[in-house]
Amino acid sequence: MYQSFQETARPDQGPPRLAALRAELSKLALSGFLIPRADVHQGEYVAPHDDRLAFFSGFTGSAGFCAALVDVAGVFIDGRYRTQVKSQVDLAHFTPVPWPETQLQDWLRQQLPQGGVIGFDPWLHTAEQIETLETALVDSGISLRPTDNLVDRIWQDQPAPPMGAIFPYPEDLAGEPHAAKRARLAATLREAGQSAAVITLPDSIAWLLNIRGSDIPRNPVPHGFAILHDTGKLSLFTAPGKCDDTLRTHLGTDVTLSAPGDFSAALGALTGPVRVDRATAPLQITLELTEAGVPHVWGQDPCILPKACKNPAEIVGTTEAHLTDAAAMCEFLTWFDAQAPGTQTEIDVVSALEGFRRATNALRDISFETIAGTGPNGAIMHYRVTEASNAPLKNGQLIVVDSGGQYINGTTDITRTLPVGHVGTEEKSCFTRVLQGMIAVSRLRFPSGLAGRDLDAIARFPLWVAGLDFNHGTGHGVGVYLCVHEGPQRLSRVSEIALKPGMILSNEPGYYREGAFGIRIENLIVVQDAPALPGADDRDMFAFDTLTWVPIDRRLIMAEMLSPDERAWIDAYHAACRDKISARLSDPARLWLLAATEPL
Repeated sequence: MYQSFQETARPDQGPPRLAALRAELSKLALSGFLIPRADVHQGEYVAPHDDRLAFFSGFTGSAGFCAALVDVAGVFIDGRYRTQVKSQVDLAHFTPVPWPETQLQDWLRQQLPQGGVIGFDPWLHTAEQIETLETALVDSGISLRPTDNLVDRIWQDQPAPPMGAIFPYPEDLAGEPHAAKRARLAATLREAGQSAAVITLPDSIAWLLNIRGSDIPRNPVPHGFAILHDTGKLSLFTAPGKCDDTLRTHLGTDVTLSAPGDFSAALGALTGPVRVDRATAPLQITLELTEAGVPHVWGQDPCILPKACKNPAEIVGTTEAHLTDAAAMCEFLTWFDAQAPGTQTEIDVVSALEGFRRATNALRDISFETIAGTGPNGAIMHYRVTEASNAPLKNGQLIVVDSGGQYINGTTDITRTLPVGHVGTEEKSCFTRVLQGMIAVSRLRFPSGLAGRDLDAIARFPLWVAGLDFNHGTGHGVGVYLCVHEGPQRLSRVSEIALKPGMILSNEPGYYREGAFGIRIENLIVVQDAPALPGADDRDMFAFDTLTWVPIDRRLIMAEMLSPDERAWIDAYHAACRDKISARLSDPARLWLLAATEPL
């Protein structure tokens, strides 16, 4: 299997590692050290070699950080992980801190009223992060000092850096030759008077060069750094052992390959001005440019927006990938409904679902560790079942199944909440409110220029009127055979990036009652030009096109709570599921689909 069920969090290991790090603090006369989730590439996902936060504290979430001081160690976690962190860290030695409600600078001021010196690894923090923190600590007596990585000093059995092979991505799926992409982005550099751009995000490099890799679990991207020159030529810095002759031929003579150790010298040889993304590039890059006397200017990674706006070939490919995945999901749901309540466990569910995806003969990997949380575990938003936590599915419970696949032509992400036997009215009522929010986003028409923050509340309104809410964004961006979490587009109250045609997002409102149950319903959607309406003015309007075609469990819907338009949407959605998926199914699954998509 792609997914394992071994327990990776070791709360008992945290205290001795904290003691060892504090010994290093004493040697350097530091008051504390910052341990982020990020690696040198500043991506959300990290290789085992770079999973310092989990090694040090036990916390395995995909976002957060630890501020380890001489007398206290705060683990900063957002709303998705408030429950999870309690079981993964030793609470006698590590203190969970609600973030972003509590900002690091405020916490440091409280913990160090007499001031102090906080160490950090400049490869693991961006210029924006450090400048923001330094500004907020003015007049506090607290200063920041760059240093080597103190966690690496105490990590005796640290895994080796990843060495996954890099391979070409088919041009017919990419929709554009990498030479054309490089030329297009180089023109923007020339227009801005910039000689080069430093690119550090693995998915940006993968998209730009039409390559893929396997350095990060579940995400087909290679580790490396790149410098795009205003001529359209590119310097790629990655381990030579990852590159074979096929890749070198694909890249061509305008892309030079060098070892990562040559990156610093190449930075120093630039003439500038060099574009550096203040929000994603490690601070160390600007420190090295400054030391070498190379002028740099702040500017967004030139790949981020073009990558986010999928071209027609990418939309065609990911549409097909979602149909393949939908068929596997329907086969799984057929199996699930045939099981007697109480006979299966969470691991059984995860294993069965992966088996149906593998049976397509198209699956390259799962796109993230499948979440299958039943009963109280469903309220842990990013729950990962292990052999120790594996729970049986009991009659009357809900189970949240959040999963996805990596296919050569697309990346999928879908959540369905399912009943185990007969569930109560309260659960159904909450489910229906979540569904109403999901439908509202699916039906949206909105003017050009709006961002995720302008739309997020629409998914929450049916919950808000009942005094309910959820502690995560409504949706995240998704790549095409790239990362399942892709920026900069989001459906979130903190997202200021205007939505544009071609952007793929998740639509996943939820509700979580700690100790009882969780609910989430998720489809992927893509921004498109809205169809014209009679009598409408001529302003540019956008809408969402649905990519995910898997029935939503009708047994949990309280139809009397739905408006006529909402009922019409769900019936039309289910009719489309039948039309698009039936021919791809086995006979038993086809019969299941017909029953599952009957009108409300």
